[in-house]
Amino acid sequence: MAASLDGQLVVAISSRALFDFEEENRIFETGDDKAYMNLQLQRLDQPAAPGVAFSLVHKLLAFNDANAQRVEVVILSRNDPVSGMRVFRSAQHYGLPIQRGSFTRGQPPWRYLRPLRANLFLSTHLADVRAALDAGVPAAQVYPHSVHASDAHPNEVRIAFDGDAVLFSDEAERVFQSQGLTAFQTHEASNAATPLAGGPFKPLLEALHRLQNEGTPMMRIRTALVTARSAPAHERAIRTLMNWNIEVDEAMFLGGLPKGEFLREFEPDFFFDDQTGHIESASRHVPSGHVASGISNL
Repeated sequence: MAASLDGQLVVAISSRALFDFEEENRIFETGDDKAYMNLQLQRLDQPAAPGVAFSLVHKLLAFNDANAQRVEVVILSRNDPVSGMRVFRSAQHYGLPIQRGSFTRGQPPWRYLRPLRANLFLSTHLADVRAALDAGVPAAQVYPHSVHASDAHPNEVRIAFDGDAVLFSDEAERVFQSQGLTAFQTHEASNAATPLAGGPFKPLLEALHRLQNEGTPMMRIRTALVTARSAPAHERAIRTLMNWNIEVDEAMFLGGLPKGEFLREFEPDFFFDDQTGHIESASRHVPSGHVASGISNL
């Protein structure tokens, strides 16, 4: 019988998002790929340090057990195949059961997301993230200098999401940007009972919800909605989630306050937001990724 990823949560991730290849990347960025390959080959037996998304991947893979393969992580990288050897060896060193990968030596790897049926793509390369989002795959640009995740919650995958243009469509954000805060609040209050359309990360939230319901007592998922909305615009967001039959564990309606310190207290393994200002604030406290979608990214 042919191998299949059907029914699994599939996370595609670049090598630089999973491991700390910042020193090596400085050589890669010079365009001297031969020097880069030689350096990676010299360090073949030297495991790379964990990267920004390492904690998220490590914990998601813990949902797998002898009875079920619930999560699949695939390396999708602009690295060359020689460097790919070090990526796989590093994964093996840390006990990450990662078996699949595509290494494209500088070419866009996002085109392999569709045959993988990926639920999430994490990369440091913005162009690949934009292309993935255009193809309908939840994707975020990992900020490689983000603070790494806390180790305070070893049996809990903690993920925080912005609302508008991430979990939800950018409908309300368009009102805010074109007409201001008062019009936004009025619009959302008058449409409180009308669910928002899904945003690019709705499919990921749904997949996480299924994983939580089907998963193992050894690991659980805790989610948070972290949004600049405040009352009365909060109600539409909550009712939208209710309409989707999805619950989040925490909801923070911050009314424009900086998100970083609140996220520091929540201690997520990853935070997703569509606005670079919020990501720059958050990345000083938690692992963060930019969702390059919606009107703020036109």
